[in-house]
Amino acid sequence: MGEKPTYEELELKVNELEKEIAEYRQTEVMLLDKYDFFRLIAQYSSVFIYEWNLRTNEVKWFGNIDKVMGYEPGCFARTISAWIDAFHPEDVDRVVKSVNRIIHEKGGTFDEEYRIRHKNGNYRIWHGKGGGIFDKKGKAYKGIGICTDITEKRETEISLWESEEKYRQLVENVEDVIFSTSLEGIITYCSPVVEKYGYDAKKSLGAKIEEYLAGEGDIEKAFRAIEGIKETRRPVTVELTYRTNKGKFVPIEVTVCPFFKKGKSTGFQCIMRDISERKNAEAALKEGEERLRAIFEANPDPMVVYDNQGHPQYLNPAFTQVFGWTLDELKGRPIPFVPDEEKERTFKGIRDLYTNYYGNREPVRDETKRITKSGHTLDILISASIIEDPEEGEPVGIVVNLKDITERKSLEARLQEALRMEAIGTLAGGIAHDFNNLLMAIQGNASLMMIEKDSTHPDFESLKIIEQYVKNGAALTQQLLGFARGGKYDVKPTNINTVIKRTSEMFGRTKKEIQIYKKYQRCIWIVEVDQNQIDQVLLNLYVNAWQAMPGGGELFIETKNLILDESYTKLLNVESGKYVKVSVTDTGVGMDEVTQKKIFEPFFTTKEIGRGTGMGLASVYGIIKNHGGFINAYSEKGVGTTFNFYLPALEKEETIEEKAEEKAILRGFETVLIVDDEDMILDVSKKLLKKLGYCVLVSKSRKEAIEIYEEKKNDIDLIILDLIMPGMDVGETYDRLRDINPDVKVLLSSGYSINEQAVKILNRGCSDFIQKPFNITELLRKIEDLSNQSKV
Repeated sequence: MGEKPTYEELELKVNELEKEIAEYRQTEVMLLDKYDFFRLIAQYSSVFIYEWNLRTNEVKWFGNIDKVMGYEPGCFARTISAWIDAFHPEDVDRVVKSVNRIIHEKGGTFDEEYRIRHKNGNYRIWHGKGGGIFDKKGKAYKGIGICTDITEKRETEISLWESEEKYRQLVENVEDVIFSTSLEGIITYCSPVVEKYGYDAKKSLGAKIEEYLAGEGDIEKAFRAIEGIKETRRPVTVELTYRTNKGKFVPIEVTVCPFFKKGKSTGFQCIMRDISERKNAEAALKEGEERLRAIFEANPDPMVVYDNQGHPQYLNPAFTQVFGWTLDELKGRPIPFVPDEEKERTFKGIRDLYTNYYGNREPVRDETKRITKSGHTLDILISASIIEDPEEGEPVGIVVNLKDITERKSLEARLQEALRMEAIGTLAGGIAHDFNNLLMAIQGNASLMMIEKDSTHPDFESLKIIEQYVKNGAALTQQLLGFARGGKYDVKPTNINTVIKRTSEMFGRTKKEIQIYKKYQRCIWIVEVDQNQIDQVLLNLYVNAWQAMPGGGELFIETKNLILDESYTKLLNVESGKYVKVSVTDTGVGMDEVTQKKIFEPFFTTKEIGRGTGMGLASVYGIIKNHGGFINAYSEKGVGTTFNFYLPALEKEETIEEKAEEKAILRGFETVLIVDDEDMILDVSKKLLKKLGYCVLVSKSRKEAIEIYEEKKNDIDLIILDLIMPGMDVGETYDRLRDINPDVKVLLSSGYSINEQAVKILNRGCSDFIQKPFNITELLRKIEDLSNQSKV
């Protein structure tokens, strides 16, 4: 039997029991707290419990995770692969390594922060903890854990860190003034830096903050900021104007942070910095922006700024002038002025622009078409660039320059047409040359037969008809050569008004159904032209107008002095300077666009078969081009047609020379050397001249001709030299002949009209020029004139 415990021992035992009871109750409270904790998890769904079956890879969630992550019930990550797919790509490797640790390491834990993709595509930040459950063999068969959505917590921490970092930088920046105030705005602390503003830091204590501000507006702004801090309990930065002790105003930025004690605001900590330089920079930036705006608005090309959805945000004045729309009419609308046929290219260009931005950041340039508000289609050269947000570095819109190149494209089209006509002209000239040689052979043989026959001979009339057909053929080739710009025969200073007056009156007398109206430029500039060819141009245009007005109509003829600069004439391949413009306008049936493109081509005609050769306008084109000018036509079906041709003007007027009277033609006795590579020309020319008493020598090459002349220069009175022959250059041939005899008489001959090559040789002293086909009368007149020159 043991001893009876003493009172002290019993008291000690009671105390121990009471202590155990207290610990039990504390444990009970803790258990109740944990119960409440898990209840709150289920209720608010910010913490989620998961159970992962390693055998099936299925994941079971406890808590309202589907709703929180934006999914329908039972749709969020019900397998481990679906869960991992929801991880941010940068977090996958790290998290998978931790998961493998709890599977393969008994006692291993999972403790990671990672980002999970919400149904809306944004990422939430989670903190997960967990571990594995192992069977008796030490193999994990289940993973369990808890996940907490800490997105708001991390954002708050980041915000707090940023605020603290900013505060720390402000404190460490000795250039900034740090001061504290009470809730009433009384200064309780001020750093010594305030002395740079002319104030004593110690003497500032107890002063009211408004004493240092510039005016009522700043005071109101400061106290409004303070009231905002009291409500939000967050730092506030405000821009104010500080007044130094010398009365100078300094722009400042003040960051105000509240002090709290037991959850109650007790005052404010403030950091003040001088932002004069920043304000000056902002002012300079604003000035630069205004300068750019001025350039933008002064740009003669239309410009438009679009947002990323293709809605216009700004138009310069040139845009409205060219296209007709104002910003109010376009704002909030997609691009309305793209033709249907250009839409696919336009959208491709926009895609290319954004592709370039993320690649080489090059602008996009392209030629396209745009429609004006009035419905006209313009040719446009587009230059487009991305507008970038300077802070985010992402595209926020597009700036587009739309240069109207309609006129340039028109000029380029005219140039291409001119080049095409040039090629056609070369072909036409070659055809005319060869055809004239054939006509020359026919004419020569007809002339031979007619020399020995008078008008009573039964063949005489037929021979005259042959001669007439030769003339008709020559007239046709003359039109071809006119189109081919083959030459000008009789060029002299001319008043174009006088030529128009003569030709229009002559035409008007025969076409009474046409009313002719003339408007002459006073003091019209003088042009240097072949009047016969200009007569041909005008009469062709008059006839063309008459045929376009079968029931009669009106014909308007106008002359005008113009000065054309290089920007206009360069693409037309003519010289800039003074021009005389002649316009011939009819009120006829007009032409469609297809017809207008072909009207100057040889043999093109809209007339019935047998009513025209199609050479009229072709020869007009060639003659004007040959005079250093150019011609164009404007027409619309049912409205009429206008032909405008431009001739270069002389700097000063010159007198017009009169033609010499024709002289009688006599038979000859001189010796003539004929140089031509065509047998038929040599044969017929030799026979003709011999019939008329001339002594004739012939040569099929220029080299041979030089050898003959070198041997018989004292006997040969005249050389008829073909301009177009293979081998030696005709200019070189003439120079060699003149070296043999400086007084040599050379008559150039060609199936072409007199051209630049012939003019150069004539200017160097060559005697004269005759165009094939020529009849015996024309040849004898040339020979006689040259013979008379040698006798003078």
